[in-house]
Amino acid sequence: MKRMGTITVWRDIGASPDRNGSTERRSVVIVGAGPVGLTLALALGRRGHDVLVLEKRTFIAAASKAICFSKRSLDIWDTLGVADTMVERGVIWNVGKVFWGARPTPIYQFDTAPIKDQRMPGFINLQQYHCEEILLHGLAALPNVELRWGHELTGVQRSEDQVSAEVATPGGQYHIEAEWLIACDGAKSPARELLGLPFDGRVFEDNFLIADVKFKEERPSERWFWFDPAFNPGQSALLHKQPDDVWRLDFQLGPGIDKQACVRPEAVEPLVRGLLGPDVEFQEEWYSVYNFQCRRMERFIHGRVIFAGDSAHLVSPFGARGCNGGVADADNLAWKLDLLLRGKASVALLETYNTEAIAIADENILNSTRSTDFITPKSQASRVLRDAVLQLAEQHAFARPFVNSGRLSTAVAFANSPLSTPDEDEWNGVPPGGAATDAPLGGGWLLQALAGQFGLLSDNFDAEIAGIKSVQLAKHTVHHGVLRKRYDLSDGAAYLFRPDQYVAARWRQPNREKVLAALHRAQARNSGGVKP
Repeated sequence: MKRMGTITVWRDIGASPDRNGSTERRSVVIVGAGPVGLTLALALGRRGHDVLVLEKRTFIAAASKAICFSKRSLDIWDTLGVADTMVERGVIWNVGKVFWGARPTPIYQFDTAPIKDQRMPGFINLQQYHCEEILLHGLAALPNVELRWGHELTGVQRSEDQVSAEVATPGGQYHIEAEWLIACDGAKSPARELLGLPFDGRVFEDNFLIADVKFKEERPSERWFWFDPAFNPGQSALLHKQPDDVWRLDFQLGPGIDKQACVRPEAVEPLVRGLLGPDVEFQEEWYSVYNFQCRRMERFIHGRVIFAGDSAHLVSPFGARGCNGGVADADNLAWKLDLLLRGKASVALLETYNTEAIAIADENILNSTRSTDFITPKSQASRVLRDAVLQLAEQHAFARPFVNSGRLSTAVAFANSPLSTPDEDEWNGVPPGGAATDAPLGGGWLLQALAGQFGLLSDNFDAEIAGIKSVQLAKHTVHHGVLRKRYDLSDGAAYLFRPDQYVAARWRQPNREKVLAALHRAQARNSGGVKP
């Protein structure tokens, strides 16, 4: 790694060639080559679309960014052919432990993957620069996706049928006319600023120190969280293992601090040694101080400019909801834009991206805000209440769900999605609007069988319908029991899944007409959808 100004560079890529003064026409332009933009480019590129990605930097940064990637993100990346590499490169963890005060043992622990028999783990830890390199490697196999480094969006104009973008390079400006422009350009989104769109929400005053340090010592791959530890009294701390012998240490510092002073080695090392032990030898990888915001745009679709990830919404890092929420945005948008570009759906379907992505953002903001308020009580009464909950949790299981050290990111259910067909019968299992839960299927896995297309999972119901992949249990004789129980499948029953592996409909007694009606609804092609 090397320094470039105030930024540490993981890999220097170099600027792409200039296109000074030219004008070109593109189908989809994605602004931003972070995990969200690259995931969307991969999802659209694998579906055969012409995609151009613009990134103003000429390198992959090694700053203290996202490290915790949830099972839902891994399930999405599995459909794109990159999850196995992510898991192999990352650190798998399923156990979280909560500590309080000077107690040497946790007051309780939890499992991030309580539902077993799934292909992907509950979480992995992987530095964002590794994640981005893996996504870039996946994109390298797609000749229809182009990445331009050192190309910065400097102007945006919208019309009814296109977006006009001005792009700056070291050698001058050029012009792009695109059908769609997707802004995945981060918290300080130039696209959002250029369009003058508001970004409302709450800014938190507390400050936190990230200390990424490197040391060689065998410790479990678990998430450890401390309330009011002896080494950081009155505050909180967090420990995560990363690849390459790097560990993420996060210390609450409180409001009104000198941020520059707090990242000096003499200020950081006592905290690190207090957490790790006085005799552990470590090296600094990255020190930084941050505070955070919980904000979002009112709408994520503005004509032919669409926002995803941090450009559309921001949350605190507690619960790993930021980047994982952005990957969910990319997954939700990709299949809808794909159908629209291929002339198989109208803008009514695309509008449901706005509805569902806002539902994801609102749930993440709600949980993130609640986590922050629990971790950083703002009054003595709030602190007394929090400590009472911690004391109860140490002895009583019923109190443990009330402890909020960062409710971890999970798939968000769309309870009121206009794309879902309501149940006709009584069910357990995964309801319409819920994300599919993986299960063994023959010699493989359910989510792999469904990946990227509409799918009909059925038990002894045979219907060949154009545009739907049929997955019949009768043809898979291994491990049926887990899948049947997980989906409450009875003889003749069926589930319809969307291309993003969400449940669109289910029936105890399906027929062709019901399935077609639900498919049309899931594509916003009938009165059950939304109007443009």
